[in-house]
Amino acid sequence: MQIKRPEAGEPLFCQLNLSLSGRRVKNKAAFSAKGVLTILTEIPRALGATEIIFSLHRDGGETIETHLALTPSDDYSFDTAKIELDLAELAGEGGCGLFYYEFFLVRHGETLFSDTPDQVSLQFCKERGRAFRLLLCKTSFDTPHWFYGGVMYHIFLDRFYKGQGDCKFHKGAILEEDWEHGIPEYPEIPGDELANNRFFGGNLWGVIEKLEHLQSLSVTTLYLSPIFDSVSNHRYDTGDYEVVDSLLGGDKAFAALLREAHKRGMRVILDGVFNHTGDDSRYFNRLGNYPGLGAYQSEKSPYRDWFRFGATRDDYESWWGIRILPRLNHENQNCRHYFTGKDGIAAKWLRFGADGWRLDVADELSDVFLDELRATVKSATNGEGLIIGEVWENAADKISYDRRRRYFQGDQLDSVMNYPMRSAILEFLRSRDAKAFCNSAREIYASYPEPSVHALMNLLSTHDTARILTILGDPTEGQGLTNVQKATARLTEEQRKKALRLLRIGATLQFTLFGVPSIYYGDEAGMEGYGDPFCRFPYPWGREDKALLAFYRELGRVRTAHSAFADGVFEILCQTENAFFFLRKNKEEEILVGVNLSERVLPLPEGDWEPLFPEQNQNEYSSGLPPMGAAIYQKKTCKRSLKKTGKGNTSHA
Repeated sequence: MQIKRPEAGEPLFCQLNLSLSGRRVKNKAAFSAKGVLTILTEIPRALGATEIIFSLHRDGGETIETHLALTPSDDYSFDTAKIELDLAELAGEGGCGLFYYEFFLVRHGETLFSDTPDQVSLQFCKERGRAFRLLLCKTSFDTPHWFYGGVMYHIFLDRFYKGQGDCKFHKGAILEEDWEHGIPEYPEIPGDELANNRFFGGNLWGVIEKLEHLQSLSVTTLYLSPIFDSVSNHRYDTGDYEVVDSLLGGDKAFAALLREAHKRGMRVILDGVFNHTGDDSRYFNRLGNYPGLGAYQSEKSPYRDWFRFGATRDDYESWWGIRILPRLNHENQNCRHYFTGKDGIAAKWLRFGADGWRLDVADELSDVFLDELRATVKSATNGEGLIIGEVWENAADKISYDRRRRYFQGDQLDSVMNYPMRSAILEFLRSRDAKAFCNSAREIYASYPEPSVHALMNLLSTHDTARILTILGDPTEGQGLTNVQKATARLTEEQRKKALRLLRIGATLQFTLFGVPSIYYGDEAGMEGYGDPFCRFPYPWGREDKALLAFYRELGRVRTAHSAFADGVFEILCQTENAFFFLRKNKEEEILVGVNLSERVLPLPEGDWEPLFPEQNQNEYSSGLPPMGAAIYQKKTCKRSLKKTGKGNTSHA
């Protein structure tokens, strides 16, 4: 191929190869701080390069430029330039760090600048582009391996199932009797104040009663919405972190759930809402419903300095200005240690039997808070406690409140909610732009250290977003609809049919990409709903979309039967305008996943691939990937029969 000089804005691609201590690494930009990283570029001779400059700087530090020697290839078709970095030396005394690097290509009196669409591909442009990120984590950094390769299930407790067991309603709670047709309370105008004191009555006893349903989905981890005492149905305005809400069944029900879940090999993680409390709480006590003096009531309160007040008691800092959520002052050591100390809240519930925490609004928790929390969680669990952060952007070099965060350098989070992947999947299903999706997937995979990659929480819906089925059927996400209209709006038959087809493809990606799929309760049943609170309807027991439910069960069986989904590398093998194939591979097996949003059959990549489908579909999928579908294949040469494991062998979209 003849290589031409670039026009304005037109990139020229070159090969970028990385190896760590002599071993080739693909699609990675985050490493443990040990060994020698070799970065080698292959520059076609036709580009006329006379000089290559490598520029490196630690985040916030000085820039060091190195002139690289050009070495011709054997056939003189390209030159190579390489730089070797001792990662331990680069990381320095802290043993970790964030760095950025670029290349400058000098030729015939002009300079071209490096750019990258995905943190792994190298191109040169006339204008300066994105720098490559290099994240180094401490050599001791690891994450709980029990989480890898499993399936997470996110339960919004009040709306999952109303089980039989002792529960006690608290003052002001109103029970909504109509589980099947009741509508969650909502403000007529979004943003207006709402009591959120109308409960459908879902509880922890109900989760116990539905463990068989969860097992049928191959669920290995339960993620529970907040369980602690609170006056609201969502419980993100905690009243008392030291007791489980009596309406959920209290400590007794939680202990029973832990016992029954652990019997079945399921772990349980809790929602840690540690950035703010409720105004109706033992700590703030604005309404006087708790014994003792709360911070709002008196300057003599032991909790007074746990919050920030202005000139009057009504002038207090709250989360995003929401008055019922006074923000905690973690600069106060007593306040911080109440959560992070060795006898604090995080450790208390881990000792009780919980297996980890999902941290609400992790961006708003300080570095010292996260450092202390990790130390406590890992100490209390021999390193087995899981810490997932709510971070909506790429967490590798996230800036929040004008501060660069160091979530993955070894002292803070295990992993994060994978919102960037959710965005990439949704955009692909809407636009069919395979190139954009592949760039996004490669960048996300490259961004995080290997232990964090395998523990990413892959989601399509949450309690904070519209239901995935609704989004796929109505891409406007209800734009222009009032809350009154959203409360009863449902997809048309045509919209739902289209959405179900796309959901099968999206769920296949969710279950087979790196990380752990998180099913938001009811997605597997075909639940619809716009954003909060309409994404929080009660689970439709007995009225599920049975075909979709069976599909999710097949996905779960295939995923948990193949170790490549737990710790396998990720590599996109090929792509077209509207389709792609990627590989998941470890020492035991190779799994191929294909997604095709084009209108034609897509030939399979070279190799001896066998579809993981029932017998009647073997011929159809062996010859190629049909239009508007997704499929999972295994390589025959390293095939491990699912039939022998008794876990089934089917999955297709």
